[in-house]
Amino acid sequence: MFEKGDYVVYPGHGVSVIEDIRNIQVNGKEQKVYVLRPLKWETTVMIPVESLKALGIREIIKPWEADQVLEFLSQPEECQSDLTQPWNQRFRQYNEKLNSGSIFEVAKVLKELCLIKQSKKLSFGEKKIMETAINLLSQELAIAKSAREEEIKKEIQKRLP
Repeated sequence: MFEKGDYVVYPGHGVSVIEDIRNIQVNGKEQKVYVLRPLKWETTVMIPVESLKALGIREIIKPWEADQVLEFLSQPEECQSDLTQPWNQRFRQYNEKLNSGSIFEVAKVLKELCLIKQSKKLSFGEKKIMETAINLLSQELAIAKSAREEEIKKEIQKRLP
């Protein structure tokens, strides 16, 4: 159970704060919901408590896990992507990873796109996926490490190939 004021990760949407916990009526049944406000949006979302696991909503990683993510970004690696594969297939795979709820999967997408960028110019879609990955990573790492998001973005850029 989370509490009001807790930060959580809503996969694909980024870090959110729990603004409220309410009981509401849905089809005549009372249901407990979290009212989430994604940090990058001017809106709130109601998520039934019983749907948290299915949606992949989880707590923010620990500071030591944030260090592991940054270390992963620093490690040399070969490009794993099949560049002969149609872009729409790679796009779908990247989106699945971004929406998986795993910060390490998000880091893999970012690293992969950086490696691809070394051998060819990224398409508009690839650039947007890369931007999304950087934003998702920097939001969560900043909260985990009690740092400013801009500092974390600089640290991420410094560690990428």
